[in-house]
Amino acid sequence: MRLHQLERPVTLLNLLNNRAELSPEKIAYRFLADGSEESACLTYGELQRQAQAIAIHLKPCQGSRALLVYESCLEFISAFFGCLYAGVIAVPVNLPRRNQKLARLLAIATDADAELALTTSTTLIDFQKRWQEEEAPTLTAKKWIATDQIATNTESFDSLAIMPEHLAFLQYTSGSTGTPKGVMVSHGNIIHNEQMLQQVAGHSQESVIVGWLPLFHDMGLIGPVLHTVFIGSTTVLMPPIAFLQQPQCWLEAISRYRACTSGAPNFAYDYCVQKIQPETVKHLDLSCWEIACNGAETIRAETINAFAEKFAICGFQKRTFYPCYGLAEVTCFATGGKKQEEPIIRPRNQANHQEGKMHDGDRPSNSATDSATDSVTDLTTNLTTDLVSSGQALLDMEVKIVDPETLTLCLEGQVGEIWMRGGSVTLGYWQQPEATAATFQARFQNSEENFLRTGDLGFLSEGELFVTGRLKNVLIIRGQNYYPQDLEFVAQRSHPALSPHGGAAFTVNVEGEDKLVLVQEVQRQFLRKLNPKEAIAAIQASLMKNFGLRLYQVVLIKPGSLPKTSSGKIQHYQCRSDFLAHQLSEIDQ
Repeated sequence: MRLHQLERPVTLLNLLNNRAELSPEKIAYRFLADGSEESACLTYGELQRQAQAIAIHLKPCQGSRALLVYESCLEFISAFFGCLYAGVIAVPVNLPRRNQKLARLLAIATDADAELALTTSTTLIDFQKRWQEEEAPTLTAKKWIATDQIATNTESFDSLAIMPEHLAFLQYTSGSTGTPKGVMVSHGNIIHNEQMLQQVAGHSQESVIVGWLPLFHDMGLIGPVLHTVFIGSTTVLMPPIAFLQQPQCWLEAISRYRACTSGAPNFAYDYCVQKIQPETVKHLDLSCWEIACNGAETIRAETINAFAEKFAICGFQKRTFYPCYGLAEVTCFATGGKKQEEPIIRPRNQANHQEGKMHDGDRPSNSATDSATDSVTDLTTNLTTDLVSSGQALLDMEVKIVDPETLTLCLEGQVGEIWMRGGSVTLGYWQQPEATAATFQARFQNSEENFLRTGDLGFLSEGELFVTGRLKNVLIIRGQNYYPQDLEFVAQRSHPALSPHGGAAFTVNVEGEDKLVLVQEVQRQFLRKLNPKEAIAAIQASLMKNFGLRLYQVVLIKPGSLPKTSSGKIQHYQCRSDFLAHQLSEIDQ
């Protein structure tokens, strides 16, 4: 079906209006509350009417910030679009679980200076008890609105003139390496990022997407939710807890609804390999799956190979994997490969360098003209695992690799900080001009253009971006640099009782010297029969063998207790703080 001629400039609201006019009864979203049975759906006509009704209710608050305090549900989507229609700046936040403190939510509410808080009536009743118990006057003072109680009456709706440069919402960073900051995402940023996604995916209005990621998170919001309206298709959603409790629900939904696209961080694919039983695999048909996005954390070649091998029997092909790279400061999606081409993998066992600094005698005689093959040897770590490409820049996006100390461009294959510029780079950090200038207005030597400093490390090889770690997380031990995820990965493979993706490596200062500490979760099924001394000895032996590193201390902790962000990223700084304060949930040793 062809779209009517849209007003220019195009925004998501233009697109939603067009979808609702042409296909009001078409289902935009299906929701599986338990991950299996369809519990609700939302057509394009219903979404427009609900969002515009909410906008009428919010009209007096134009320009204000509104917290979106929802569980993963369709009401969140209506509220988000309602804010866009009303010119209210949406602030999606994670609804803390019952056993979680309100500290992050309170910090975001204060930083955003939010006057409003939108939620459902059920959540509001439950939440009021919590903030009274925890004495949170910051939340009590907000104007709380249960959007599911707003009558769907749009007779008095007046549309606003929305321009690409206008601020759409604040996407708060994960806080994996520090305090969360509010990234200012414009309407133009959203459209540009959706255009990049469409360039690689080639979706049509008949395409089906499946998602379970948190809707407040950029990967769950920009991808499944907003891209649906951008292309006029249908998306099947389920809450994250459904996947975590029964990971087969994700793959069963892809199989049942014949989805062509679905994605998740690397840990989710590992989780499926570990938890889904062979008898379940036999009943799946994943031949429809064309794009399995893998991003938001370190992408493991081992994971790609294991998942492809296990699910080949039900039609999954390795070329379906789509490794990509993104961050909130670039709206969401930053780089990606070509659809239906196998991931590009480079062996890391060629690497013998640290942070792009070559050792004496290692520098090639003609560095500037080295072949791509030779330059790949100038990597960062001495770990014999493989590196997976996160693809290339798309549309007008540029990627540069810059030495973070000298601010000079790195050579091909040389590791440095990833810098970016282009239409998806956001407006900066909310009410933080100094941080915005330092991060979004960086220039390398002889450059006249501003670039975004991502804080991530990587290198380019034949145009492909290989992400190697976080700049802030690099560990310096006796003058050598190490990525914590490399140490964690090796440690977790040393003993069967250790949880994959459940460790944090960091250093502490002991008598003037940085010492290595590893905090590691134990899998629940091994708790009763665990021999802690044996597991610790295995970890120590593995790190000594692979890196020549001696651990100052290994702390084994209870399953699920490692500090992580809402999207599953390990919070190394918080873990280090908890270690120093003796606040870890340690297992008796």
